[in-house]
Amino acid sequence: MDKLVIEGGTRLEGEVAISGAKNAALPILCAALLSAESLVLTNVPELNDIGTMLKLLAQMGVKVEREGHRVSLDASGLNNPVAPYEMVKTMRASILVLGPLVARCGEAKVSLPGGCAIGARPVDQHIKGLQAMGAEIGVDHGYVNARTARLKGARLFTDMVTVTGTENLMMAACLANGETIIENAAREPEVVDLAQCLVAMGAQISGAGTDVIRIRGVERLHGAEHRIMPDRIETGTFLCAAAATGGDVRLIGTSTGYLDAVVDKLMDAGCDIVGEKTPNHEAIRLIAPKRLQAVSIRTSPYPAFPTDMQAQFMAINCVAEGTAVMRETIFENRFMHAVELIRLGADIKIDGNTAFVKGVARLQGATVMATDLRASASLVIAGLVAEGETHIERIYHLDRGYEHIEAKMTRLGARIRREQA
Repeated sequence: MDKLVIEGGTRLEGEVAISGAKNAALPILCAALLSAESLVLTNVPELNDIGTMLKLLAQMGVKVEREGHRVSLDASGLNNPVAPYEMVKTMRASILVLGPLVARCGEAKVSLPGGCAIGARPVDQHIKGLQAMGAEIGVDHGYVNARTARLKGARLFTDMVTVTGTENLMMAACLANGETIIENAAREPEVVDLAQCLVAMGAQISGAGTDVIRIRGVERLHGAEHRIMPDRIETGTFLCAAAATGGDVRLIGTSTGYLDAVVDKLMDAGCDIVGEKTPNHEAIRLIAPKRLQAVSIRTSPYPAFPTDMQAQFMAINCVAEGTAVMRETIFENRFMHAVELIRLGADIKIDGNTAFVKGVARLQGATVMATDLRASASLVIAGLVAEGETHIERIYHLDRGYEHIEAKMTRLGARIRREQA
């Protein structure tokens, strides 16, 4: 099993390209199940979760061709609408095959998914929505079994804002008979990116990016080509790493428009951030002060501050001037990285869903363990500013969501290497 070794104390400088968004690519890969024609995707990140999803689609009968960041999917031979536990146990996004399979095949058998241990993320909203559209669904021996002659349009209201639930139901509705209205829909940019891909395939969708999405079902979807949006969480992570080290970096192929709340908080911390945009080019430049000011945050659904950036901001608050109050409202078990940051010398107190982070003058290198994907990123940021060496174990979490992170960090001047644990 691999680990990362970081020698801290280096200021990040230079420029690096941001990869395509994992959280946009995964549902869009599943969208290929809706058509018998080819879907060609570009800017697909090279990540473990992407590889897992492609293997899952291939065992269903989808022809998969991959060359670098370009993926071609042909689901004309789709013949096995089953997602077995062995293939989905490490990835919650596997539930995203449920809606497309039921819509196109009239049946699906999908294992209840696994993934990061950051709290309960139930799939009941997915099931409730598909049942409202006429599917007969049972959960037996850890599998969701669904069957229908054809889904019917319906008015759907989710009890909670759920990104994957919105995406699953939106995909299913594309081939349903009649109009489907999803209320209390997730507004994330990744939902919009999926909608844009589906529209390119012939779907009739309006309202993506708002809390009410309307989908008028069609008989069939056709092939298309689509470019995956840039990863806003990778963007935010690299901005935080530069901020923590007092750096000056330029991130290519991404936009401030995807993460307004994060940019606002970094500017509150004392950073100078400028977005660049030309017809053929987008980039963000961040110039950090010598020491950041602590910033308090409260996570909420988009467009508010994202839960996927909470851990990274905890890391920068560990070395900022002052005390930050950080409230996590999305997941009930997402402060596990705090214990590891304390091993590096951080001053953090936890009270329920609130963390109180008092900045210290310096962190000290130690051996720490990654507990989930974004926790891993927070430990990398802390390691970059800690004195001495930091060893981060269980980085398979990191490889699920960050493409070649040590190579990109090295390009910016970080002293970071991968070793066998």
